[in-house]
Amino acid sequence: MLLLILKMAAAEGGGKELNEIKTQFNTREGVYKLLTHSEYSRPNRVPFNSQGSNPVKVSFVNVNDQSGNGDRICFNVGRELYFYIYKGVRKAADLSKPIDKRIYKGTQPTCHDFNHLTATADSVSLLVGFSAGQVQLIDPIKKETSKLFNEERLIDKSRVTCVKWVPGLERLFLVAHSSGNMYLYNVENTCGTTAPHYQLLKQGKNYSVHTCKSKSTRNPLLKWTVGEGALNEFAFSPDGKFLACVSQDGFLRVFNFDAVELHGTMKSYFGGLLCMCWSPDGKYIVAGGEDDLVTVWSFVDCRVIARGHGHKSWVSVVAFDHYTTSVEDADPMEFSGSDEDFQGQIHFGRDRANSTQSRLSKCNSTDSRTVHTTYRFGSVGQDTQLCLWDLTEDILFPHLPLSRTRTHTNVMNATSPPAGGGVAGDIVNNVSNNPSTNDSGANTPSNSLSSPLPRSNSLPHSPAMTANNKSSAIASGVSKFATLSLHDRKEQHQETDHKRNHSMGHISSKSSDKLNMLTKSRTDPAKTLGTLLCPRMEDLPLLEPLICKKIAHERLTVLIFLEDCIVTACQEGVIWTWARPGKVGLSSQKQAVSPSGTII
Repeated sequence: MLLLILKMAAAEGGGKELNEIKTQFNTREGVYKLLTHSEYSRPNRVPFNSQGSNPVKVSFVNVNDQSGNGDRICFNVGRELYFYIYKGVRKAADLSKPIDKRIYKGTQPTCHDFNHLTATADSVSLLVGFSAGQVQLIDPIKKETSKLFNEERLIDKSRVTCVKWVPGLERLFLVAHSSGNMYLYNVENTCGTTAPHYQLLKQGKNYSVHTCKSKSTRNPLLKWTVGEGALNEFAFSPDGKFLACVSQDGFLRVFNFDAVELHGTMKSYFGGLLCMCWSPDGKYIVAGGEDDLVTVWSFVDCRVIARGHGHKSWVSVVAFDHYTTSVEDADPMEFSGSDEDFQGQIHFGRDRANSTQSRLSKCNSTDSRTVHTTYRFGSVGQDTQLCLWDLTEDILFPHLPLSRTRTHTNVMNATSPPAGGGVAGDIVNNVSNNPSTNDSGANTPSNSLSSPLPRSNSLPHSPAMTANNKSSAIASGVSKFATLSLHDRKEQHQETDHKRNHSMGHISSKSSDKLNMLTKSRTDPAKTLGTLLCPRMEDLPLLEPLICKKIAHERLTVLIFLEDCIVTACQEGVIWTWARPGKVGLSSQKQAVSPSGTII
């Protein structure tokens, strides 16, 4: 009887420990610690009722302040938007002094993004997307509102799910909506007083791209219709030339942004995909969603190479840690090529520079032949848990049949993949009525499955499947672009086995625009399962998280890796700073009270 009581007490204690909110965790590099004085939230830490509210999101920018404290943070909580000096691990957060605070009526902020190219200590450009479909351009330092796009909701009436500046450009930005559409805007163009009319520019498997048909230049410049249901997130590759997006239909789709062509696809195990991110070198994409998994997809081979299971509910955010990732001492992957190599592109003027954020830290080693490759990424979910994962050589470069191991073995050095992609560019303000046209050829990976995957835990060695494409010039519909040449390629690829698959979490689009209508062919998920689009679980290595810790009471919505800390946030509207090992340098400071805000 006594033994039974002791067992019950132990079990109860273990349950409490599992439900305990963690304030620190250990990894191979040391201890990460939660800095309680570096919490950012609504002033006075007023409790927030998250029911019916959009997810809390966080954006950072560095304004190169001469004081050495140039980091700025923006976050949305319900109808409110806050802009603070971010002091990170150095000093305690002072919630009494927001640089800007805005409260919106009749709509809620859903997402935001800073223009890092134009940011200075005196001015920053911040895009804010809203639940009613509008996009606002504001300067929170000057406390100015520059422009409101889609003000009358003539372009799209659905919620804005993601907004980002086009990398390397000062005027262009891309907006995704829950209708399944994306729109390319120029900040200097108006949106017009009538609903836009479109004409088809490019169409492919389950996507189409239209230009705006108008006598005068107006927004949007381009309209993308992708898949079925909401477009939940998109992100540009580190070099800015490729665009990856995840949809409620469960598909990851990767496009050559300049060529407006599909590069590759991947299907979730089931349900919608909610989030994705690129590796720092652009070789891999990690996606997460309603299947509770993280899925690693190879950009070069256009195939799934691993899945990770650690979450108990939907995965809401995935992100690579650029500062812990280490690769072999070799030249980084290059997507660029000569103009002759990559024709059939949209030339937007000047080339975009490669992102400096794509640089990887190098592993120190006395023997270059034993330098190893490890990608670190993290994920947070609606289960309130933070997971950290290591993607190692035994997964990246399998050469022998693997047992379903969780250990990190060093197999071989990585090799640089072949170059691919398109010529980067820019849309400029002057309108050209004579877009140039010329023939081109390019290689686009295909998802056709030539043979079934072996039922083993190792990945087969198969080269990326490609198909040759010939391009033909588009005669009309491009007069709105300066120095713009668009080419419509007639794709000559094998037909894939899969067709449109209806996700368990499918949200149908309510748009009545007939141009949005794509061929709606659906099949049983079993016809997708077991193909390159969606390999079976037993055919892939299964990753286990390095750590999996409960760090909040509400679902987690933010995960950002900074140089000296990790930033997370939950739906309660609290943003936490986790100091990296050896980076705790916080000076204690009293929390202060709330200021007044601006009602908008």
